[in-house]
Amino acid sequence: MRCPSCQYKDTNVVDSRMNSDGTSIRRRRKCPKCEERFTTYEYIEQVPLMVVKRDGRRQPFDRARIVNGIIKACEKRPISIDQIEVQVDDIERLIRKKYDREVESKDIGQMVMDHLSVIDEVAYVRFASVYRQFRDVNQFMAELQTILGKNKKKKGK
Repeated sequence: MRCPSCQYKDTNVVDSRMNSDGTSIRRRRKCPKCEERFTTYEYIEQVPLMVVKRDGRRQPFDRARIVNGIIKACEKRPISIDQIEVQVDDIERLIRKKYDREVESKDIGQMVMDHLSVIDEVAYVRFASVYRQFRDVNQFMAELQTILGKNKKKKGK
């Protein structure tokens, strides 16, 4: 590593520490020539994941968009931010495991709906109504009937 102060080519590592989640390493370095100390960070290089929108446009994957969508769906519901974070962590892990470079937005939306259907049915219906772009009450009622059918099966077990 080149010294940022004097440009000497060979610096020494004084201390190395991994961050708390294990995604980077912080290294304290010292230049033997000018004795300047500086810090470097080492990260795992990840290939950027692109989201393919319904109209074919592509944009970089942004975890915050999933968080915001779930927060809106869960507004005034008994769901904590911690619960939302756990769901988003799980969704992101699934996406990164299943998709290499591109994921369709419909697949992300379906994963969000699958997770919401488990934690809160009202939040699920709210998210689904926006995501699936219900055009009339009949589409909305069909979705509710699906949920009610699943509930009857659960109670019948």
